[in-house]
Amino acid sequence: MLKTLLVIVGPTAVGKTETALSVAEQLHCPIISADSRQVYRELKIGTATPTAEQLQRVKHYLVGHRSVADYYSAYEFEQDVLKLLDTLFVQHDVVLLTGGSMMYVDAVCNGIDLIPTISAEVRQQVWTEYEEKGLDFMLGKLHSLDPEYYNKVDKCNYKRVLHAIEVCIEAGQTYTSLRTNSKVERKFRIVKVGIERERVELNQRIGMRVEQMIEQGLEAEVRSCLPMRHYNSLNTVGYKEIFDYFDGKMSRDEAIEKIKTNTRRYAKKQMTWFKQNGNYVWFDATDNMLVDKIIALLDK
Repeated sequence: MLKTLLVIVGPTAVGKTETALSVAEQLHCPIISADSRQVYRELKIGTATPTAEQLQRVKHYLVGHRSVADYYSAYEFEQDVLKLLDTLFVQHDVVLLTGGSMMYVDAVCNGIDLIPTISAEVRQQVWTEYEEKGLDFMLGKLHSLDPEYYNKVDKCNYKRVLHAIEVCIEAGQTYTSLRTNSKVERKFRIVKVGIERERVELNQRIGMRVEQMIEQGLEAEVRSCLPMRHYNSLNTVGYKEIFDYFDGKMSRDEAIEKIKTNTRRYAKKQMTWFKQNGNYVWFDATDNMLVDKIIALLDK
C-alpha cells in the first residue's frame, strides 16, 4: 500500500486543530504541524499552539522545537518533514500534516528551491540598513542585485524585498537564478483537504480567539519576548501589536482590535492562497460528517 500524507489546511480559527485531532484519533496516526510560528517554543498563546491535553491525545511533531532566536525557513521545514516521514511511514500508513502556513505546506507537497541559510551577520546588515535608510533605498539595492526579481516582487511587501536582498548577498548570485519553481514528485501519495466557514462566522471566531488569548495571558507572553523582539520570528500578528502598545503607540484596546483586524486579513490571504495553489477538496467546517468524509477520501 502506498503511504499517504493527509494534508488538512484552512484559515486561522476555522477549526483545523480539532478536526485534525479527531481524524488522527480515528486513523491512529501522528500529526505534523505546518505552522511557521508554532515551531517556536516561546510562542504558545499567540500562535494557538495545541494544549497539553491536545498533545496528549495525539502525538505531534515540529511543535516548539525551535527558539525565536533560531533561523528557520520553509526549506528547512521541508527537510525536517521528509526525514520524519521516512521514520513515521515505517509504522503508519497515514501521517497527517496540518496548519495554515502556506509556504510550509507547499514546500512539503511540491518541493522548494534550495535557498541558502541566511547568516545572522547578513540578516543584521540588511535589516539595519532597512531601518536606517527605508524601503525605497532597499528597493534600489534589489534592483541593482537582481533587476529581474525587482520587476516581479510586491514592492510594498518589505519582508519579501529584504529576503531577496539577503539571498543575493548570501549566495553571491541573483535570487532569480535560485528560483526554479519546479515541482518535485514525492514517493508517497498526498491527499489534500481544505476546511472553510462562512466569512461572517469565521470573523466572529477570530474575534473570540483573540479575546481568549488575552485572557490566557498573551500580554505576559509578549512581554517575556521583549529582549528578543528584533528577531523576525516576532514580527507576527498578535505580538507586533502588543509591542506597539508597550511602546505607547496605541492603547491596549486599540492593540486588541488591531490583532483582530490583522488576523482577519491574514485569514483572507490564506484562503486566497489555498484556493489558487493546489487541488484541495474543500469541506464546510460545520458539516457533522466532516471527519468521516475526510477519512473516506483515503479510499479513493
